[in-house]
Amino acid sequence: MKPYSKNAMAMPKSRIREIMHIAMEMDDVIHLEVGEPDFQTPEHIVESACIAARSGFTKYTPNAGMLSLREAIVDKVRKYNGIPASVENVTVTASGVCAIATSLMALMDDGDEILIPDLSWPDYDMIIAVNGWTQKRYPLLKDKGFLPDMSALREQITDKTKVIMLNSPSNPTGAVFPKEIQKEFYEVAREYDLYLISDETYDQLVFEGEHVSPAIYDTEGRVISIFSFSKVYAMTGWRVGYIIASPSLSKLIADIQEPYVSCACTVSQKAAESALRGPQNCLKTMIESYKKRRDIAVEILKANNMFVYSPQGTIYMLIDISRSGMNSYDFAMSLLYEKRVAVSPGDTFGQSGKDYIRICFAASEDDLKKGLNRICDHVNKGSAERKDI
Repeated sequence: MKPYSKNAMAMPKSRIREIMHIAMEMDDVIHLEVGEPDFQTPEHIVESACIAARSGFTKYTPNAGMLSLREAIVDKVRKYNGIPASVENVTVTASGVCAIATSLMALMDDGDEILIPDLSWPDYDMIIAVNGWTQKRYPLLKDKGFLPDMSALREQITDKTKVIMLNSPSNPTGAVFPKEIQKEFYEVAREYDLYLISDETYDQLVFEGEHVSPAIYDTEGRVISIFSFSKVYAMTGWRVGYIIASPSLSKLIADIQEPYVSCACTVSQKAAESALRGPQNCLKTMIESYKKRRDIAVEILKANNMFVYSPQGTIYMLIDISRSGMNSYDFAMSLLYEKRVAVSPGDTFGQSGKDYIRICFAASEDDLKKGLNRICDHVNKGSAERKDI
């Protein structure tokens, strides 16, 4: 038979999922690999979905999403993000990753290049590869808290560059880019006539600093802002995200959704509407809990002489495992089999992650403490074995 798609076959696989799938077949594993909050979806959100399903909200919606949800999103981004949006700027999507994929489909053509951070969520890499586009990576500076090297970014721009992707608060580093950098991203995009896709999936999960949306500087429609309900409201399985873009681009993205998903799940859209319109004390509780767990992780790493930095947001942090003498993938696999702790190999986020693993500190405090102590023991074991050679 004729071969499968070359692009699909060449698509890199997510090592986060690889570790997760192995770990799910094992007993007594501490899961720190996937960005999965240990909170349940708040009860008022679940109840609103049940009511919606019983009330007949089980049919198609417009490609761009239900008007009532889009109106709630407008209120949210105006109040929290400072983006002067209207419903014509909003497209509801079947998850944040769907938002990223359809935005890129609306912008990229054969031969176009996109700049993405090194380090970044591996799904960026997968979307780019399966569509046959070309990527270049700009560095995040470890000694500056994993903030982007804007000079290096400029050096990567060519006449084929069409899109810059940025992610703040950042997965996998937890860095929150300051206002000056967000403004510079927009200025670079404007200077070189590029589109700027701002992945703001973790926009409200901030412990220190302030999240700033680069769209607040945009008067031309070159910034595309991506948001999700998954992590902020513990709704990972509901699969709802949204995009803020110019009216013309928003219409194109909504049209693109038709042959792929038609629309986001109707019941999930009603749940998302309840998340935005309902009480927000659940969000405050989760953020306070994540900050406490971040602090626990920092203290354990300091006690084991493994502290590198303190993430300002998200539910992730990178841990330097170079002392072990293993690369990130081998370390993650041996940690899983020997210590029953699942983590993400750092190199799945980019080449500069080869000396790191990523943990998600949204696990329970007990699992987090046990898992981190086992990680530290595993690093020290590898370090001791190297000295004995």
